[in-house]
Amino acid sequence: MSQAERKSFDLLITGVGGQGAILASDIIGKAAVTAGLPIRAAETHGMAQRGGSVVNHIRVGKDYGSMIPKKGADLLLALEPMEAIRYLDFLKDGGIIIVNTHPIIPVTVTAGLTKYPEVSDILDVLSEKYIVKAFNADELAFEAGNRLAMNVVMVGAVSGYLPISKETLLDSVKALVPQKTIEINLRAFEAGRQKVEES
Repeated sequence: MSQAERKSFDLLITGVGGQGAILASDIIGKAAVTAGLPIRAAETHGMAQRGGSVVNHIRVGKDYGSMIPKKGADLLLALEPMEAIRYLDFLKDGGIIIVNTHPIIPVTVTAGLTKYPEVSDILDVLSEKYIVKAFNADELAFEAGNRLAMNVVMVGAVSGYLPISKETLLDSVKALVPQKTIEINLRAFEAGRQKVEES
């Protein structure tokens, strides 16, 4: 049975403040409600507006608790490579990681206090136990018309795994992004979806 037929799915979205993780969660949440699926969501973020870590728990088709237990997530959607490592203990063994390979270099690195690992090394670690789909979502968003649409590229990338139809997700994108950016965001969604279908 495919995940789309199962009607239940635990998704963890991670990123840093300013990447649009909350909008990505809202798009999926609204689509689930439209589809008539029970959904529970929880957001935890520190200094989100200052580039701090952001994590959103989304539980589609579940009637209990809004927080995904450790080793409970079916899929980890990481808008930033290091954030995938940070929340890896929430992903079930053999789970799927969709990761944006474009790093956000923290202040501690630019100040010379610590080093940011090579993205290829991060992907190697992730690939040891998990199914990894990795690509530069920032580039795809730029090609779609605006780098800020990266979060919608990532929603498109995860769309094939969700128990929600593509059409319902696209309607949710149209409803939640600024009116003048709808076309860009629809292109961004399609670019992300296509990238994962190809890989």
